[in-house]
Amino acid sequence: MERKVRVRFAPSPTGALHLGGVRTALFNYLFARHHKGDFLLRIEDTDQTRYVPGAEEYIIKSLQWCGLKVDEGVGTGGEYGPYRQSERKDLYKQYALQLVASGHAYYSFDTAEELDNYRKSCEAQKETFIYNATTRIKLRNSLTMDADQVRQLLEAGEPYVIRFKMPENEELHLKDIIRGEVRFHTSLLDDKVLFKSDGMPTYHLANVVDDYLMKITHVIRGEEWLPSLPLHVLLYRSFGWTEVMPEFAHLPLILKPVGNGKLSKRDGNKMGFPVFPMQWTDPETKEIWHGYKEDGYFPEAFINMLALLGWNDGTDKEIFSLEELCQAFSLERVHKAGSRFDPEKAKWFNHKYLIHKPDTELAIPLKEILESNGIQADLSQIEKVCGLMKERANFVKDIYNDSLFFFVTPEEYNEKDVKKYWKEESIPLMQELYNLLSKIEDYSFANTEKIISAWINTKEIGFGKVMNPFRVAIVGAAKGPHMFNIIEIIGKTETLKRLEKALNTLK
Repeated sequence: MERKVRVRFAPSPTGALHLGGVRTALFNYLFARHHKGDFLLRIEDTDQTRYVPGAEEYIIKSLQWCGLKVDEGVGTGGEYGPYRQSERKDLYKQYALQLVASGHAYYSFDTAEELDNYRKSCEAQKETFIYNATTRIKLRNSLTMDADQVRQLLEAGEPYVIRFKMPENEELHLKDIIRGEVRFHTSLLDDKVLFKSDGMPTYHLANVVDDYLMKITHVIRGEEWLPSLPLHVLLYRSFGWTEVMPEFAHLPLILKPVGNGKLSKRDGNKMGFPVFPMQWTDPETKEIWHGYKEDGYFPEAFINMLALLGWNDGTDKEIFSLEELCQAFSLERVHKAGSRFDPEKAKWFNHKYLIHKPDTELAIPLKEILESNGIQADLSQIEKVCGLMKERANFVKDIYNDSLFFFVTPEEYNEKDVKKYWKEESIPLMQELYNLLSKIEDYSFANTEKIISAWINTKEIGFGKVMNPFRVAIVGAAKGPHMFNIIEIIGKTETLKRLEKALNTLK
């Protein structure tokens, strides 16, 4: 019987959610939705030394802003909880002991100092120390001691860790959905710690046990976890869970915009783009990292951009709604190679979403920006401005920067444009235009264009001789959309006021 698809996004609360982490969550979400399965959020906080206050809340809010609805997990609940590993710590020890009892794991009593000395001794002989089948027979562990000695140490409260007993000299042929067959040789792998002396499991044990208990069918995670695949597969084998072992897929890296290597938060700082979905303040250093939300990106544009970092549907199509992504997504079309992040392409996605947004929707954030700068304006006027200006903008803040002249009378005039367009003969023409405009009541584009065009034609002069100085007077510079659009929006009173001011100012 085919199992219901269940995937999990399982971040550690060690800081803000990086771009790569959001993409991992997104690909898990898309896979779950495509197969009508469940998307879980699990917080893997077994390493309490790296826990950062506020990180868990940040992760939850970021997924909400991105529109990735969690079906089960932290903040949502479900029948397989709790979903924080720190709240599940009592159950992991029994699984670690089960592996010891079956001979797949063992107690290790080596102190940090002893291991350090052994490591230094190997380095002196130009060898690399690995705790594995070759070295474990010379170290202080339950494989080299008799049962009574081990029991005495345990009863005396001697600190220990539980290590996985890596099989000797075995070649593993493992399947990755994205990469195909991947091979590992156990002689090159170390005996990883599964259970620490502080009573907490390591990532490896907790991860496998939780995936098993939560009935996870597919593990979709970053490429950096590929070296852990043999251990995780061997743990499933050691527990006797191979029949329900999930399928694995390791996602390619997101690369720096220039040069080689994985994209980091420092790259964003250096090049002026965010690497976090939302603003993050480091609780320790108080350093503030800006996010896509605060930079004015629409969540749907951000998600669309992320989806195409390492995946495509096999066509040239680039704009996908979240629903379309869910329908089209497959792990087989995820690339093996890393994807270079392009900050300009991210802006392009936002531009594409912005120009298709209704003017009524764009007017609300633009009104907020205007009001935060002490500018009051009518919402219907703001809507008209959005309609005229959005084609030129990547963000709503760009509309504000480019359209301020609609809402504020220019205080000064661009010197270069004045020199180029405001000639001596412009003054009588502008005076005549003022008189003409003062007699017009209907300031609609069609009406002002008809009257002013007819007047220019009767004077037998080029349109530029009138419209260029007129633009400088109304806008303050040679920029903006069609002049008849501008005066329709600002209206008769404001048009005449600005023209009069220019005539008095620009002698």
